[in-house]
Amino acid sequence: MLLKTHRGLGKLSRPLWHRKASLDGNLLRGDRQISIPTGFRLHWRHILPSLSIAVALLALTLASGCNLPPVPPTSGLGGRVIIFHAGSLTAPVKALAEAFQARHPNVSFQTEAAGSRTTARKVSELGRQADLVMSADYTVIDNLLIPDFATWNIRFARNEMVIAYTDRSRYADEINPDNWYDILTREGVVYGHSDPDADPCGYRTLMVWQLAERFYNAPGLYQKLDQLCPPENVRPKETDLIALLQSGDMDYAFEYRSIAVQHDLRFVELPEEVNLCCLEQADFYRQARVEITGGEPGAKTTVVGEPIVYGLTIPKNAPRPDLAIEFVRFLLGPEGQAIMEAQGQPPIVSPLASDKETLPPELQPLVR
Repeated sequence: MLLKTHRGLGKLSRPLWHRKASLDGNLLRGDRQISIPTGFRLHWRHILPSLSIAVALLALTLASGCNLPPVPPTSGLGGRVIIFHAGSLTAPVKALAEAFQARHPNVSFQTEAAGSRTTARKVSELGRQADLVMSADYTVIDNLLIPDFATWNIRFARNEMVIAYTDRSRYADEINPDNWYDILTREGVVYGHSDPDADPCGYRTLMVWQLAERFYNAPGLYQKLDQLCPPENVRPKETDLIALLQSGDMDYAFEYRSIAVQHDLRFVELPEEVNLCCLEQADFYRQARVEITGGEPGAKTTVVGEPIVYGLTIPKNAPRPDLAIEFVRFLLGPEGQAIMEAQGQPPIVSPLASDKETLPPELQPLVR
């Protein structure tokens, strides 16, 4: 089944019929002593992030059999690293940059979040310089950047699709993995997703709907979900939907699990056959197909369902590829992977590259 996407921005809408009725995954810090003022009580919220990273680091080390080579600090680093990244990587990139700066105080970061396809096009179409591009779909790098604008691609993290919501969402106490599509299609319920032409989470949402139609044996489910989600409920990237959920203007949003975890949102866990998380379900996922804009103006391309895998690369026009390499080494090492895990973003241990020989020599020992 080949399906075309729609785009939309602007005022949020409820389903069309409602408006008529109402006229509207795995793997410390410095040893600086910190004195605590008298009368200050340490709350668990202050220590939980560091504890989470420490626990994740231990788990990843055990899971990998200690195969990851150590990534020692490199003295004398200085300069600015420009990172274009997927919106879903905003929190992990911030945490990684802060940890890297703790090692290298003379390094600064300039980061820009956008849908992954928009992120890649900043380099390929706008000619902008970036030291690192990080995509929520590794195939975006393969299709839009390699070979003209980049040489290699490292697959470094995983994710899964969920339905995020809050306590204020309509029928929040009723929705579950078995009835979510009935809840979403009830009168007055507002749900949305990101733009499939700009953001992988958008076309993955449409894949979830297709796979759900097959998995639940519910003929016509995709068309129904599509019709009741007007263009006004489609936003450029997945993180743009968070404020709408938190304000109560939207009841449900199709998001990555990491986004829901990072923003303390409630979410419906979807079956493995639907959530695009598992290699074991790859054959089932391939039944989903979505048509989106291609690499050239006016062109179209078809994306096929597959497990969610993130990718990264250093573009050929990178101003500071040396700093980017050091940051990637940190990201792929034990501490970086522990930070990813603590952010609800499962790293791939060990990361993958389709052609290891094309990687910078410093990165080759970190991938398989």
